[in-house]
Amino acid sequence: MKLALTALLTFSLLAPINAQTATTPKSAQHAQAQPWTKIPIPPLHAFTPQKPKRIELANGLVIFLQEDHELPFINGSILIRGGSRDVPASKTGLVDIYGQAWRTSGTASISGDDLDDQMEDKAASIETSGGTASTSVTWSSLTPDFDLVFGRTVDLLLHPAFKADKLQLAQQQLATGIARRNDDASGIAVREAVKLVYGADSPYARQPEYATVLAVTLADLQAWHDRTVVPNNMIVAVSGDFNSAQMEAKLRAAFEPLHRGQAFPTAAVTFTDPKPGVNFAEKSDVNQSNVLIVGLGTERRNPDYYALSVMNEVFSGGFGSRVVQDVRTKLGLAYDVEGAYGASYDHPGIFYVLAGTKSASTVAATKALEAEIERLKTEPPTPAELRKAKDQLLNSFIFHYDSPDKILNEQVTLAFYGYPLDFLDQYKAGIEKVTSADVSRVANKYIDQSKLATVVVGNASQITPKLDTLGPVHTLDITIPPPPHNEQAQ
Repeated sequence: MKLALTALLTFSLLAPINAQTATTPKSAQHAQAQPWTKIPIPPLHAFTPQKPKRIELANGLVIFLQEDHELPFINGSILIRGGSRDVPASKTGLVDIYGQAWRTSGTASISGDDLDDQMEDKAASIETSGGTASTSVTWSSLTPDFDLVFGRTVDLLLHPAFKADKLQLAQQQLATGIARRNDDASGIAVREAVKLVYGADSPYARQPEYATVLAVTLADLQAWHDRTVVPNNMIVAVSGDFNSAQMEAKLRAAFEPLHRGQAFPTAAVTFTDPKPGVNFAEKSDVNQSNVLIVGLGTERRNPDYYALSVMNEVFSGGFGSRVVQDVRTKLGLAYDVEGAYGASYDHPGIFYVLAGTKSASTVAATKALEAEIERLKTEPPTPAELRKAKDQLLNSFIFHYDSPDKILNEQVTLAFYGYPLDFLDQYKAGIEKVTSADVSRVANKYIDQSKLATVVVGNASQITPKLDTLGPVHTLDITIPPPPHNEQAQ
């Protein structure tokens, strides 16, 4: 009896709802089920980032200051022109070694190990590193400890003491990376793709080998330091809890006595499109394939940068993009798929689309990626695609520059590569002006399938159908040259 009454009561309560649903058209039901579509979305505010103070000393050194009193910290960096692209091929790896041994060696007045202990006591840090186009020194401290930490930073900048044991340690660590560089299939794919795009001998694609790493000497480190660390080759940036006038005085006292040196030359590199075709690297211990289709990208100073950015968002900018929705969601051919039309600051970036797929679907996934590239040229974005892509770019843009420190870092980068300091200000308007016709135009202008190369890393015995159904296959040699004189890297 209780069960019967309960059931009757439940039916009575639900009946009006069910009756109403049954008599409501499906379109109305759908509208009722999506109340969030009625939430008003206000227009974005104008982007007006707080500009840091810029100072240029008579010796050519540039300073950026950005006050930020939210927390009692001061962060600083010294960006120095000259990076791995600027060293001889026979010394590839020098800048990586330099970036490590510079800090670990310490200075004439304090060893690197003692400097570690001193910074740990102060909850502070001083680090050095090397990159493709630059080397750098960075530091961070609590506001009351700034003078001590900055003093140690300047000492490291001007009086390094490169030591043999620290050089050897850096060489050993780099050699360990060389020994393990074929462990990861995706790492192999990316490395070989970069070599195909830029050329194996390009300074943007060279990789350290045992011979080039072991060829680096203490004299090389000191010579590199003397060549690059001159005031007209550096940009100093400081952000945090300080008074700008007082900070400027401290920086002037530290850097104005330095004498102007020879300007670091910009590397002249020629770029050509990669040869089309399928390039395969064997990885017999995996049951999946990494597929990349690659070509030359563009530079950020390209007037079509904004249209290419929107094109990239439509094509591969997240879970709602074409390659993800079609190759991953609809066709189920990849567990990981992404892409980008890369734009570097002073040389072409890389256009790529990649997929991680099981071995048996390697060919199908590759063909699906090729079809999406072609569709990008033949099917302009729909109004919904265009609106979504622009919204994603503009709504996420601000989070890259939502703090004074982030804005400062971007201003330093723009200055380093010679961009106008209002480049960020132009971004919002540039994206908003892009039309569907613009996206179609740049897709046809900049993407040519006859100038794209394909890289596949996988287990050939499990790839069915075989890769040669895509065309002639070139086998990539990924063997690691042994150390000179058969010496074993430690």
